[in-house]
Amino acid sequence: MASTDGTPMINRQWLLARRPRGRLQLADFAYRAGPYEPPPLGEGEILLRNRLFRFSPAMRGWMKTTAQNVAPMAVGEPVLGNTTAEVIASRAPAYPVGAIVSTLASWQDYQVIDPAAAAIPPRIKPVDVTLHDFEGVFGTNSLTAYFGLLRIGEPRPGDTVLVSGAAGSTGSVAAQIARICGCRVIGLAGGPEKCAWLRDVCGLDAAIDYKNEDVGERLAALCPDGIQVFFDNVGGRLLDIAIDHMARFGRIVLCGQIASYDDGDALAPGPRNMMRVVYWRLRLQGFIVFDFIDAVPEALADLRRWHADGRLVHRSELVVGFKRLPESFLRIFDGSSRGTLLLEAD
Repeated sequence: MASTDGTPMINRQWLLARRPRGRLQLADFAYRAGPYEPPPLGEGEILLRNRLFRFSPAMRGWMKTTAQNVAPMAVGEPVLGNTTAEVIASRAPAYPVGAIVSTLASWQDYQVIDPAAAAIPPRIKPVDVTLHDFEGVFGTNSLTAYFGLLRIGEPRPGDTVLVSGAAGSTGSVAAQIARICGCRVIGLAGGPEKCAWLRDVCGLDAAIDYKNEDVGERLAALCPDGIQVFFDNVGGRLLDIAIDHMARFGRIVLCGQIASYDDGDALAPGPRNMMRVVYWRLRLQGFIVFDFIDAVPEALADLRRWHADGRLVHRSELVVGFKRLPESFLRIFDGSSRGTLLLEAD
C-alpha cells in the first residue's frame, strides 16, 4: 500500500528495548523503521496514522511488570502511549475515514485498532477544536482532573484544597476547577517559576515550592484548620505530609504516584500515618478517568465554557519530530516540562 502521494508507506517505531530500572534512560528505547503494508481490516477495525503524541507519567508505570490498570508493556514492542490520529481506512461506521481520534495507541506511525475492544474508547475530535487543544486543554488529562476533583474530592465552597503536581497538565486543571468551585486552593510545585505561574496566572491562593521550602511548616501556617480535599498526583513523602495536615473527614483523591514510578518493580508505599487516617476519618480513593465515560460530554461542555470565559487557563508545550519521542518523555520526570507536553510527528 502506498501513501496518498504514491510513495511506499514507512512505519517508524520506538520500541521498549528493556525493562527500565530506576530513572528512565534513552537506552531503554530502540528505534526501528521499515516498509509498512497494512493488514486487511477485520469488521469494526480502523487503520490510524498517528499525528500527535501526549506524554503522561502513568506511561512509566505501564513499563513495570507490576503495571496495574493495563497489561505491562512488552519488551521489544512499540511503547504504549496516548495519541491523536487520523483514520485512514475504516470498517467501523462510527469512525469514518478522515476522522481525528484520541486514543490509547503506541509510538509508531501506523496502527490498526478495534475501537470496540479498546480499553479506552477513541474520542472523535469536534470540528471546532484545534488538534492541540483536543489533546491539551480538552484532553484526557483535563478530564482526569475534572472527574477526580468533582466526583471523588467533592469540593464545597470555602473548602481548602491542596493539589500536588499542581503545575502539571492534570494538577493545574484540578487546582483551577477547585478555584472555580469557590475553594481556597494551595498548590505544591517544584521551583519558583512554577509557583509564580500558579499564583499569578492560575489564580491559586498560595503555592509551595517543595524543592526549596519546608512543606510541613508552610501547610501548618497556611492551613491551621486543616485541608478538606487533597488532589494527589505524587504520593510518597508529600502524601505523608498532607495526611498530617488533613481536616477531619477530609477527602484524598489518589490520581497518581509519580514519586514511585522510578522504583523498578517495587510497589508504591502506602501512607505511614494510618492511625491519622483512622481517627480523622479520612477517605482515600483512587480512580481512573474512564470510570466516568458516560459523563464525558458534560465534562467537556464545562471545560470549554470555563476556557472560553477565561476562568480556565492551560499551558502546553509542543515538540516536533518523531525521533524525539524518548528524549521528550524523559522530561516529564526531570521537572523541565511545562503543562501538557505534546509531540507532533514530522
